[in-house]
Amino acid sequence: MESITHGAAARRKGVLLMVAAALCWSTGGIFVRNVATTDGFEIVFWRSLFMVAFLFATLAWWHRGAVWSKIAGVGGAGLLSGALLAATFFFFILSLMRNTAANTFVLMSTGPFFVAVFGWIFLRERVPLRTWIAIAAALAGVTLMFADGLGAGRSLGNLLALGVATAFALNVVVLRRMHASVDMVPAVMIAGLISIAVALPFALPLEPTARDLVVLAPMGCLQLGLGCLLMTRATRFLAAGEIGLLSLVETILAPLWVWLGVGERPSALALAGAAVVLGALLANEWVGLRRARAGAVAGLTRGQQTLIHPSRR
Repeated sequence: MESITHGAAARRKGVLLMVAAALCWSTGGIFVRNVATTDGFEIVFWRSLFMVAFLFATLAWWHRGAVWSKIAGVGGAGLLSGALLAATFFFFILSLMRNTAANTFVLMSTGPFFVAVFGWIFLRERVPLRTWIAIAAALAGVTLMFADGLGAGRSLGNLLALGVATAFALNVVVLRRMHASVDMVPAVMIAGLISIAVALPFALPLEPTARDLVVLAPMGCLQLGLGCLLMTRATRFLAAGEIGLLSLVETILAPLWVWLGVGERPSALALAGAAVVLGALLANEWVGLRRARAGAVAGLTRGQQTLIHPSRR
């Protein structure tokens, strides 16, 4: 019975990890709303500093005396993954500084499309038709969510938002390729170190208030650090296309937390769009879990037939 449920159980674990990651990421808006500083580079610096501290403590707890060898073990692929992840931090902040939030989030939501395409090109991971349909439906839902705030004439901000989607997709491909042989969680800490080094010259002089630090600490540890750690773990169990699709849970939940936290009520269009995205995600995962279980059952049946008829070996 264990062999029947192995495929479905692994997939379910991956889905739960990725949803939890997106849940962490989705709290970013409410944290930013409660920070006094408006300097995006200073936010990136402090958030990354707290993230690095959290991840180093986590890795030290997991690996004890072997933490430095685990960090060194990611090699060039880890440095590339860290650089790509760090790029998403900066592209996101710089896009928001030059663009409407609606434009940024809609263009970032193209990430699942890029993840699926890059996964097919570089990893030869076939994307099921149901996932392509779900990606298209989810993109339509996100566009509907932010329709009221869409605007034109912000080319640089739009390109930076697309940069978030592209860098995220390439990072997923690197993680998927390397996870079979290397623990890539240290690459998230490397991303934080790169972000600190790049952001610091632009963030000086550092002038955080005590309240800012109280907000930025959980933002770095939980919203960013724990979220990226969970996503990195999820890449062990899910194909690239599904990782990208499930990341849209962040887009659904982010306006909800801002609504509950500071009273910014989403429009009727936003709620309708969120329902479309959620429906697409649930439908895709329900079909995927059913097929994973059916495949496991079929594999067990073939194995039993081989035992009954040894000549078929």
